[in-house]
Amino acid sequence: MIAEDIKKFYYSIGWRSRARHPGSHNSNQRGMGMEFRGHTTLLSYPDPRRIDIRQTIRDPMEQVHVRIFNQKSISPIYALCDLSASMNFGSHFRKLSIASDIVKSIALSASHVGDPFTFIGFDEEGREDWLTPASFKPHHALEMADKLKEYHPTAENSRGLQDVMRYLTRERALIFLISDFHMPLKDLEAAMGELLRHHVVPIVLWDKGEYEDLPDFGITNITDSETGAKRTLFLRKDYKQRIIESFEARKAAINALFMQFDTPPIFLESTFDADDLTEYFHQFIAA
Repeated sequence: MIAEDIKKFYYSIGWRSRARHPGSHNSNQRGMGMEFRGHTTLLSYPDPRRIDIRQTIRDPMEQVHVRIFNQKSISPIYALCDLSASMNFGSHFRKLSIASDIVKSIALSASHVGDPFTFIGFDEEGREDWLTPASFKPHHALEMADKLKEYHPTAENSRGLQDVMRYLTRERALIFLISDFHMPLKDLEAAMGELLRHHVVPIVLWDKGEYEDLPDFGITNITDSETGAKRTLFLRKDYKQRIIESFEARKAAINALFMQFDTPPIFLESTFDADDLTEYFHQFIAA
């Protein structure tokens, strides 16, 4: 897929960036922006272009005053992607294939705004072989996303989510967390606690073939969502209903956990449309 075929979405951040590099987001850095911040003396901020004649005339100490403004700044953007065995599942498209499309969209969207983008994969540990350095250009991230479409993971769990913290900047960042979240909730809660200083957008990838599209009656082979182990089940209508109810309960639990951290999740099933992320930011993130 070439870059022109990748659909971008529009995002915003709800905090003031501290980055010194000029960009597109509100910041607390002095610069050549349009947001008026106040006045100071010419000695403190030696920029004659910003001299305020009225403020200078009113000063009984006869000091020359200049207007100061806040510039627009960049914000670091990350995509953290689960590479455990459950992400190999897909009745129509594998979850990792959908994740690939999401990563490409995030990378192109960040590049369009002028923000640096980093991709980090994790399974039982943070994967340095699935890491792209922060870049304003999307090429490396797009190449890594293409590799996701061909990757067939075997790792049994995704505990490495807590390990990726060492790759993150200390500066507050916007993080897209892509997973099916078939992991112990206590592990997820611990990881979210480590991510508190950042803003996390959880993207939950599920597939109806895991629960809703199972047959009402008969023998079927299923794959354990996390270990990849094959199991043969004799399904009946009431058994299928219990499976559906367990997924509904799991969805409610995941939603409740993320809402504790004021990070509403977005659930995607078997498909991705970049407009869904645009709508998410319009609904939940105030610029």
